Amino acid sequence: MKMQDGQYIVYGNKLSRRQSKQATNWNTWLAKKFHYDPDEKYVLSVKDNPYLGSVFGLKDILRTDEGLPLDPTNAVVVNTIRMGFGHYRIAMAGASCARAMGFQPYWLDLLAIPGVPTDLINWCNTNYSRYSRLSQRSPWFNKYIWECLTTGDRTLPLLWEALNTWIVTWPWRFLKTNVKDYMMSALLKNLYQALPSDIPSLTSHMWNCMGAVAGGMTNVVDMMFDNWPMAFQLTEGAKHGVQSPSGYYGFRTMRGFDESNKIMDPVPADALFYTGHHVDHELVENIEVDCAARLRRMRNNEPRRLLVTMGGAGAQRELFKAIIEHCLPLIQQEKVTLFVNLGDHKANWDWLEAELAHLKGLIQPHFTWEDTRALVDSIRQGPASGLHVFLHDNTFHAVYATNYLMRVVDVMITKPSELAFYPVPIIFNERVGGHEMWGAIRGAELGNGTVEARSIPHTLQAIDLMVQESDLLSMYCDCIIKNKHIGVYDGAYKCVELATGKKFERKPGVSTTNLG
Repeated sequence: MKMQDGQYIVYGNKLSRRQSKQATNWNTWLAKKFHYDPDEKYVLSVKDNPYLGSVFGLKDILRTDEGLPLDPTNAVVVNTIRMGFGHYRIAMAGASCARAMGFQPYWLDLLAIPGVPTDLINWCNTNYSRYSRLSQRSPWFNKYIWECLTTGDRTLPLLWEALNTWIVTWPWRFLKTNVKDYMMSALLKNLYQALPSDIPSLTSHMWNCMGAVAGGMTNVVDMMFDNWPMAFQLTEGAKHGVQSPSGYYGFRTMRGFDESNKIMDPVPADALFYTGHHVDHELVENIEVDCAARLRRMRNNEPRRLLVTMGGAGAQRELFKAIIEHCLPLIQQEKVTLFVNLGDHKANWDWLEAELAHLKGLIQPHFTWEDTRALVDSIRQGPASGLHVFLHDNTFHAVYATNYLMRVVDVMITKPSELAFYPVPIIFNERVGGHEMWGAIRGAELGNGTVEARSIPHTLQAIDLMVQESDLLSMYCDCIIKNKHIGVYDGAYKCVELATGKKFERKPGVSTTNLG
């Protein structure tokens, strides 16, 4: 982080002295809170990932001397954290595409590194999850606080000033938050100094990216999330893979990153790249096949397969219940097969099981990865019926279960998080945070799915249309195939290319003719 005359500078844009001092004080306060030792040395080694090692050839980087040494030859380090499920999902896309391009992916999750990384991220994640859930239970909090915080919108001036006094909630859009987050992430530099400084590295969260750059790493590509540019996602010294052209323009011009809305110096073109959506290789490679299967099931009047996903923060309980109750008669009439992925939220399963106690005999639970995989593989070509609930005891399977199910379902129902960028027909239900609104806009305009349904009745209306009619599903499948052919879903490949210099060579795809 550059500083001149007591002012931090990001891409030529200066913070005020007051803001710069606050950022320095923030670093000092956190260093004391988490007992940071600038001279601490990290010993790292590698072990096979016990959850998705067989899928991605994945190996974990851990803070231990009991594993094997990291071999930098042909390696790509994929850095992530759990902050919701979206950042894990992006990292999985990076690992999947790195593997497909012939590289060995190494997984570095800050929550797997004891000490400052684990303590710091757990503290941040606890606050994020709490406010995310509260935003769904309190319309007032959602409108006047959470949406303001996540978009930079000044809905209530007095409340806005109060927000600025909170130690953990500077609005994410503004440049001062970028510097504040960098100063926090600098506490991670000891970890990144234990890695080869020039090893190709993908990051799926800006704290990973900032920590890596602060630690002296020189070949870092940040796989940027969402479709609403916010200053805290930038890290000077890294390359950035942006998922949409509008996002690229917003970051390039640093549009709205100043509190007074002044024109800012742009981000240099060699730091910012429009890559496309970050999607797993397995999903992109099979788009034509999977869309053809959806249309075949539709023509054969098979039950429409719906997948409902719960995010990493565990919000939207009442919406889940309403969707299930609405679909029950359709399931009994063999018009719908419903898959509900609760992630790793055991408490939400306990709640849902009690709410649907009268349907206990109808619910088919899948609580191990072996069971989940066996079911999905059996219905890839075979029939599917009933109500299926998925729950796993780890984040890897909790996240990847949705990815694995995506290929065999007809429609996914989800909030417009990172799933908004995936090549499957989607019903977008209500967002959790104002920044997610732009993911729904991106998906709807590209033909991935519906516009955002901001209420339960609107979500149920979309379900009825997708189940009872054929025009929407046909249109979305057609758009998804066309999007593939123009590279919309190539973001993860392009980020690996930026980090390694190796180009991805795609196999010829299936023709788009005769799919409808």
